Amino acid sequence: MRDRLFEALKKSTADYAEIRFEENDGNNISFRGRELDATRSAKVSGGIVRALTKGGWGQAIFDSPEDMGRQVLEACRCAELVGRERTQLADVAPVDKEVPARMKRDFRGVALDDKIALISGYNDILLHDRSVESTRVAFADSFRKVWFGSTRGNYFMEERPRVVLYLVAIARNGSLVQEAFEGVSSAVDYDVVLNREVLAETVAKRSVGLLAAPQCEGGPHTVVLDPGLAGVFIHEAFGHLSEADFLYENEKMRDLMHLGREIGVPELNVVDDGSAGTLLGTQAFDDEGTPTQKTYLIRNGVLTGHLHSLETAAKMGAKPTGNARAIARGHPPIVRMTNTYIEPGKASFEDLVKGVDKGIYACDMLGGQTMMEMFTFTAAYGFRIENGKIGPMVRDVVLTGNVFETLKAIDGIASDFKFLEKGGGCGKGGQSPLPVTEGAPHVRIRNVVVGGR
Repeated sequence: MRDRLFEALKKSTADYAEIRFEENDGNNISFRGRELDATRSAKVSGGIVRALTKGGWGQAIFDSPEDMGRQVLEACRCAELVGRERTQLADVAPVDKEVPARMKRDFRGVALDDKIALISGYNDILLHDRSVESTRVAFADSFRKVWFGSTRGNYFMEERPRVVLYLVAIARNGSLVQEAFEGVSSAVDYDVVLNREVLAETVAKRSVGLLAAPQCEGGPHTVVLDPGLAGVFIHEAFGHLSEADFLYENEKMRDLMHLGREIGVPELNVVDDGSAGTLLGTQAFDDEGTPTQKTYLIRNGVLTGHLHSLETAAKMGAKPTGNARAIARGHPPIVRMTNTYIEPGKASFEDLVKGVDKGIYACDMLGGQTMMEMFTFTAAYGFRIENGKIGPMVRDVVLTGNVFETLKAIDGIASDFKFLEKGGGCGKGGQSPLPVTEGAPHVRIRNVVVGGR
């Protein structure tokens, strides 16, 4: 494949051209209620050529490696039609490497019938309580193999496996419906989805418990975020603002996100690291052939970094960070996060809670939206904090605010950091779900506007 990539690239007439070819072999299984809703096994392959001429991108999508040479010419012709400016791409050190997957247990060696039986058992557990009206249980695995070559002589091959399990219970009491969910995922080990009976029981009990839980009281509250919600908050409300393709196109946000700005409390450190361990967002290279790296976005409360592709780095006078990612064949790479997290502080969870006379302990995220620096998130569930202790469960915990004001309102960061590999993924530019990981400890924030009863 390496030789075929570079042979095809010889036909390029552009300032720059690249080819990414992929194979993806995977399975999907899902239950809805008591019914086996879908099973699918598929192996797909194909790729994309991107060419850059006078600042204009052209692309051509193909299915067979035999088409690569012809599609290089097609992408170059497309680039010539739109190029009107100067080509700007940052320089990176040349790469020539193959990175096979190193799995603890390969899901490709497990029979489809065994996978169906496994999640059927979890589904039965979720349905055991009569208040649980329906379920959604899903299993997916994929083994993605990516080859990349460019006219700069860069080449890599990387294998990117993933396995994921979702457990959702939907409980009803009259017209009131409540949902609880959990997920587990891994880039290296099928065994992560095994022995999850207790997790299924927890999901079912939580959905039923939410039926009896009162609505959260609205108004400003001191809120303690669990690692799940804190991790999603920093990804959604802040991380996307750090993506340089967004910043380059938005002058207002570029001014607000200028490097050197004091953006949070001195204890706050936020990182994106695509080279970290074997996490879901970890890759040796991004989809432009740039090695991934650890990038501090906030260090000691000061904005210190943005996430870049080759093009945004050149246009903004920065260095590439290895954050140009594509979800699959046929999609161009765009600037995306990898493993994004808040570094641990020094407090304990108990310390954070003890310092609150009346507040909310908000856990995980059910949904939400962001608009520039404004955010609205709905916690999956929560608890009252009363006189420094965790109290009864509450529901409908909706957090709203300005991300810059919220980061400065943090007044406690615990030491109990964890990465959260729950599956799902990030969505942007029509490419979803891209595998990412969030991480955080417990975080306490003062005067958060909470919607509720």
